[in-house]
Amino acid sequence: MKITDVKVWLVEGIKYNWTLLKIYTDEGLTGVGEATNWPGSPIIYHAAQHAGERIIGLDPTRIDYIWTKLYRDLNWVGPTGASLCAISGIDMALLDLNAKRLGVPMYQLLGGAFRTEILLYANYWFIGGGHNPADYARQARKVVEAGFTGLKFDPFAHTNYLFGEHLSTNLALNSAQMDLAEWVTAAVREAVGPDVEMAIETHAMLNGPTAIRMAERLRQYRIMWYEEPVGPENVDALAALRNRLNVPICVGERHYTRYGIRPLLERGLVDFVMPDITRCGGPSELRRMAALAEIYNIPVAPHNPNGPLSTLASAHVCAAIPNFFRQEFMFTDVPWRDEVITHPFDVRNGHFHLSDRPGLGVDLVEGVMEAHPGVTVPREGFYV
Repeated sequence: MKITDVKVWLVEGIKYNWTLLKIYTDEGLTGVGEATNWPGSPIIYHAAQHAGERIIGLDPTRIDYIWTKLYRDLNWVGPTGASLCAISGIDMALLDLNAKRLGVPMYQLLGGAFRTEILLYANYWFIGGGHNPADYARQARKVVEAGFTGLKFDPFAHTNYLFGEHLSTNLALNSAQMDLAEWVTAAVREAVGPDVEMAIETHAMLNGPTAIRMAERLRQYRIMWYEEPVGPENVDALAALRNRLNVPICVGERHYTRYGIRPLLERGLVDFVMPDITRCGGPSELRRMAALAEIYNIPVAPHNPNGPLSTLASAHVCAAIPNFFRQEFMFTDVPWRDEVITHPFDVRNGHFHLSDRPGLGVDLVEGVMEAHPGVTVPREGFYV
């Protein structure tokens, strides 16, 4: 069996474009994958096309061989970024194709299931109002009413829009911004009650002293984790903050492959890791990263503000690893999310329920994808 073609689509999502792809073979078997990242989704789109061209004629059953070949071939343009997104989507599609060839769900190729009901936490639930305590509280209650026992939000996300452009302030907050962030957090905690897990996102958009001060102020609200208090560029900077923060730390959405998270684990800098399956190297690499984290007794909570195949593939990996914690889920999404795939999501009581259909359990619907082409003009809005 040989790969004959790889087709890529850019599809509009609620926040940014999804990059979806499909691998074709000379025996008629196909597999679908996702390579979504942002901003700059057209770059990802063309990277996926280029990587797809490089695997024409190869045997699609050689999943790890193709992963390694692409990683080494494209390493010259950098071992992260667009090339890894392309590899991630291709790896996902190859696993889907091979699981369908064998007639088993993808998680069987990843070692079999520990669970098939995947515990979720909600993100992007806060877009129906302003950045104020009352609107956040109102929307947070809807998340709990829908059966979710965990949620995440960035209480700092709109401070730059409300009070000034962040590049001019070097990621600092003034007193009013700090107060607003705490008031929003307090309102959400009161709205959801004491038993709902509540993660605080920073997007690495606070400088060191500000991140420390806000962690001290928000700790009383019993946060699940403090996400990305510093960017991925400098492990020593994270180590310096680690010694000053008395809250759990989660990073990983911008750490590519097992090589990227190794120093975090070796130095004990994190309490949770959150690789993103469409960035880190795909399901194969996410599975390897989870195994590495398991050595250090670190739970895995995949980052996932992406499209439908990312959600499905992440859930299959979560099914197959012992150290799974929670998976991120887009609480609000475009109405065609379930229409671009042949079977809609099965989300009940805050859990993603995996089917036993082969592969990812879905195919892509080309007509729906083409009816919602990606928007290539950057849009302002919430961080996720």
